[in-house]
Amino acid sequence: MGLLELTDAHLRFRDQVRDFAQRVIAPQAAQLDASGTFPIELIRELGARGWLGIPFPKEYGGLGLDCRSYILALEEIAKVCASTAITVAAHCSLACYPIFAHGTEHQKKKYLPPLLRGEKLGSFGLTEPNAGSDAGATETTVRVEGDKWIIDGQKRFITNSSYADVVVFTASHDRTLKTKAISAFLVERGTPGFRVGRHEDKLGLRASDTAELWFEGCALPHDNLLGPEREGFKVFMETLDGGRISIGALGLGIAAGALEYTLEYVRTHVRNGMPMHRLQWVQELIAEAATEITCARHLIYHAAALKDRGAKITVPSAMAKLYASEVGTRTCRRLMDIIGPEGVSVLHPLERFLRDAKLMEIGEGTSQIQKVVIAREVLGK
Repeated sequence: MGLLELTDAHLRFRDQVRDFAQRVIAPQAAQLDASGTFPIELIRELGARGWLGIPFPKEYGGLGLDCRSYILALEEIAKVCASTAITVAAHCSLACYPIFAHGTEHQKKKYLPPLLRGEKLGSFGLTEPNAGSDAGATETTVRVEGDKWIIDGQKRFITNSSYADVVVFTASHDRTLKTKAISAFLVERGTPGFRVGRHEDKLGLRASDTAELWFEGCALPHDNLLGPEREGFKVFMETLDGGRISIGALGLGIAAGALEYTLEYVRTHVRNGMPMHRLQWVQELIAEAATEITCARHLIYHAAALKDRGAKITVPSAMAKLYASEVGTRTCRRLMDIIGPEGVSVLHPLERFLRDAKLMEIGEGTSQIQKVVIAREVLGK
């Protein structure tokens, strides 16, 4: 099958998603971005098609496909609307995965079927005002009162939070113990003491919902602990390993969408009396973009194939996320130079692609954090 390890079944599934993305999502993408409207109807339609549960077993309501199928879908959606793609990624990789991988059988049967069918939406609460790249600095606290967990604290920049029915989040039993005292929990919308705070007005991904979460004496049943007590940091780090492949796929999709648009543009426009596609400097920029996109695709699909085999993916996913996210931003800037001054206009999607691409270098671990992860392995820790 080659390095990309894609079968005919993978490609047929990709084509199904591509057709839907181009036909249904693409015509709405610019307006969703301009208005900052969360695409709830699109998300429900994706759920009805089973695409919110692609890599999960059928017994829990998923499609029973693999990580490569999931990554193919994210790339195709991100080509036309990264806001919709990151909504899917946060739901699948960050909310559903830790429940599937670390939940009790009761938790899996309770939460996964409606999440994977798209009847409910999930979210992942890690980032805080003072705990971003340093997740071990979590300040949200948990204490025991009788048979309840009592949660107090704040999460910030949480994707899907305003619409999420279920949120997976972290809290610390003792902040002085850092990562050794963090547990993971589940909280449902409407739980007393749990509320959504200020909505973020962002540079990009404007149709993606991002907001604060507040816990104010929020009492949770003991059964809402996700995974072993005080091992929440491990749960979330494992979750992020897989999530980084999905963020890489979004960066790749944005870059590929920008290139597809630019190719059509240069084939149909003339500059200084010369067809643009025949200009050497244009060809050079196109060649550079196409080469980097292909490299990113190989890194991402290779990491996804390793995940499908059950191999350790911490470093491959960090490499894929680091490279693909930066290729997304670099490609959009490079191709905007081809379009010229008009490239910054909303008449072209490149300005939206560029704004959306930047977050891929930040979310689920900044580029600097990915380099630390990679360097530790290369240097032998």
